[in-house]
Amino acid sequence: MVKKLFLMLLILVLALNFAACGQGDVANVKEEDILSKDWEEILEVARGTEVNFYGWGGSQRVNNWVDTYLAGRLKEEYDITLNRVGMDIDSILNILLNEKQMNVEEGTIDIVWINGENFFTAKTNDLLFGPFTHKLPNFNKYVDKDCVEVNYDFGFPVDGYEAPYGKAQFVLVYDKTRLDKIPRNYKELLEIAKNNPGKFTYPAPPDFTGSAFVRNIIYDIVGYEQFLDMEPKKETVEKAIRPAIEYLKELKPYLWKEGKTYPATIAQLDNMFADNEVLMTMSYNPNHAVNKKKTGEFPETASTFVFDKGTIGNTHFLAIPYNAPNKAGALTVINFILSVEAQASKYDPQNWGDLPVLDNDKLNDEEREMFEKIDIGEGALPQNVLLEHRLPEMPANLIPIIEEIWMENIPVEGE
Repeated sequence: MVKKLFLMLLILVLALNFAACGQGDVANVKEEDILSKDWEEILEVARGTEVNFYGWGGSQRVNNWVDTYLAGRLKEEYDITLNRVGMDIDSILNILLNEKQMNVEEGTIDIVWINGENFFTAKTNDLLFGPFTHKLPNFNKYVDKDCVEVNYDFGFPVDGYEAPYGKAQFVLVYDKTRLDKIPRNYKELLEIAKNNPGKFTYPAPPDFTGSAFVRNIIYDIVGYEQFLDMEPKKETVEKAIRPAIEYLKELKPYLWKEGKTYPATIAQLDNMFADNEVLMTMSYNPNHAVNKKKTGEFPETASTFVFDKGTIGNTHFLAIPYNAPNKAGALTVINFILSVEAQASKYDPQNWGDLPVLDNDKLNDEEREMFEKIDIGEGALPQNVLLEHRLPEMPANLIPIIEEIWMENIPVEGE
């Protein structure tokens, strides 16, 4: 009886050990061990596991790409089950901060879609695992590791704690049938506004796109170099952007409703453009016009342009939480996203239309052709034109200061 009981206990212990060794032995791989393994060992640990991918879920097109293409290819290639959890970044950070305070060693999030101020918050609060990008074969093979946009996120050093996911760039959208000549700079924009009073406006900061428009005007008037290492003091920033603030004051009376009110969101401005109420709209997504034409919201004659001096671009990134339960799986997923195949699929407007993060000079002819043959659609600017007119984003700690200065000077002026 004792021997039988001992045998049953032994079987139970072995069964529990076997279960614990499931998920590709993830539970048995300590954080410090993962980065010491070679890539094939990491893949072996990741195989057959689940990866929880947390990030913004506000676009059906983006969600569909993650849920179908990305999840499907990961299942085929690595037998990884990808679970996408749509959640705003503030809520994600709150989860991680709470887990940090409660000393939760194994959380629920494996990958976070993140950038800008949120990355700075996460990194300075030790919420992230890394540095890890040096372990990714596709990062080492295809990404320009010396690029400012790879090494800095809204002015803050990345230090290998996040990997590039995709790129965005500010563009303006107009209707060819309603506007014969597009403005190539801030002076020509003012001229068009004066000649077409009430037919131009922009969302009021701190709306994300409206704030980006203001920063683009600042760059066009006073340049961008001085802001990249500027101290985040209001007096310093205000002095630097004063010429742009004066310009926006001059532009104000010629805006929609004489600038006495502004669209609250970019969605409102898009609707005004679609209804012919204004001549232009704008977006941080270069394929915005193409996507809106596909849904029938914008006319077929809608097209995209940028200023001659360029427009602001930024990079969005993927990070791994400090207590991610499946770091091997997270590394595998991020590495696949940095493959030529995945980046080309993501670049196709039929799927998403997100700009790739790979360095064209690191691609062979066959790989480069994968991007060149993609039909970006009538009205979108090709990647080479965007790259030639791409300006770095401001440090994240300057943006709230600029928005505050705008709110103090522009909406109340003359009212």
